[in-house]
Amino acid sequence: RNVSSVTVGVWVGVGGRWESKKLSGVSHFIEHLLFKGTQKRSARQISQEIEGRGGYFNAFTQEESTCYYAKISSEYVEEVTEILADMYLHPRFAPEDIEKERGVIIEEIMMYRDQPHQLVLERLGELLWHNHPLGRPLIGTPKTVGGMTRADIMGHKRRYYIPENTVVVFAGDVVHEERVRHVRRLLGRAAARRARGFVAADKAGQLRADVIGKEVEQAHLALGVRHFGRHDRRRYALKILSVILGENMSSRLFQVVRERHGMAYSIHSSVHMYADTGVLEVSAGLDRKRAGRAIELVMRELRRFKEKAVSRHELRRAKDYAVGQMKIGLENSGSHMMWIGEHLLGYGALVQPEEVIKRLEGVSATDVQAVARQVLRPGRTSIALVTPDAGKQSVSDLSRSLRKLA
Repeated sequence: RNVSSVTVGVWVGVGGRWESKKLSGVSHFIEHLLFKGTQKRSARQISQEIEGRGGYFNAFTQEESTCYYAKISSEYVEEVTEILADMYLHPRFAPEDIEKERGVIIEEIMMYRDQPHQLVLERLGELLWHNHPLGRPLIGTPKTVGGMTRADIMGHKRRYYIPENTVVVFAGDVVHEERVRHVRRLLGRAAARRARGFVAADKAGQLRADVIGKEVEQAHLALGVRHFGRHDRRRYALKILSVILGENMSSRLFQVVRERHGMAYSIHSSVHMYADTGVLEVSAGLDRKRAGRAIELVMRELRRFKEKAVSRHELRRAKDYAVGQMKIGLENSGSHMMWIGEHLLGYGALVQPEEVIKRLEGVSATDVQAVARQVLRPGRTSIALVTPDAGKQSVSDLSRSLRKLA
């Protein structure tokens, strides 16, 4: 590519769904600790050696992966790759750093609990995947984070931070063969072992609804529908359904709930994919006095997909939006790094954007209606609401709303 920068990412195939109940949040804890220093670099040296070259670095933890990445001028790619490899291989895990970061993460948990839109999504996950790792917060809880020992943390890293479970990705101004040789020198001596698998999604229970009382100005809604996961070809039709449902200002939910009825400022849908399951999600901040009516409107729009095929114009707009957003998103090296890492870990192969575009363009109105009828069912759906009027909007009210999807 005609750029002068490189984004490098070290992806590890481990996240929240590999964690036991006792160690909920350990993957995120490890992510924090890798920035606290290595056997030869302090935390300050790590940041100075990257930022002092004009670079940027960060990390994130997901349900099925953890990624450490940096963006840097291409002339410094070897130095920055060596720093990321040092963090991956030789983190210090000093007891004092663990204790300090334990407090930082607990404060992060409390920050999210003070945000009703985060609280309602966390509760939705617990409903969708009851008593299952996918239903636990990625960040953990004060109890689990507070109870982890240094041995717990190091043991978890030792099990999953292994070559067979790691992908190093470069995007931008690089020569492939040179990067392969360099990474092999840096990481090639790591011991080979097989990582443990995760608990299958079909082992999870599912609860239907919950209402959380909280003194907030809005009612916050999160609705989720469990689906088939990333390896099913129906994922392309489900993506088009989500675009039509609520991914932009032309969507049905935005036009009905916000524009026509003025019940929400923010309402949105999205699709999340995991190996063997996933969720079609609707979230909204609603007028607290009209939350019940707004939920009825959401259910009505979901039912419409089952009852009547989408129009030719809606289908065309949704395809153009999905393809256009994907192309715009791939305009920089960081986005390419994310695309490559997610596909190599998730599919074991690099899926080219042209192939995804072809699949999206091939979706018909019949495909969208078929996937709606297969997925949009009460037995697959959960709903959570955070509201100051918990007495007026009961769990039984939400459960009755869900039954209208039948």
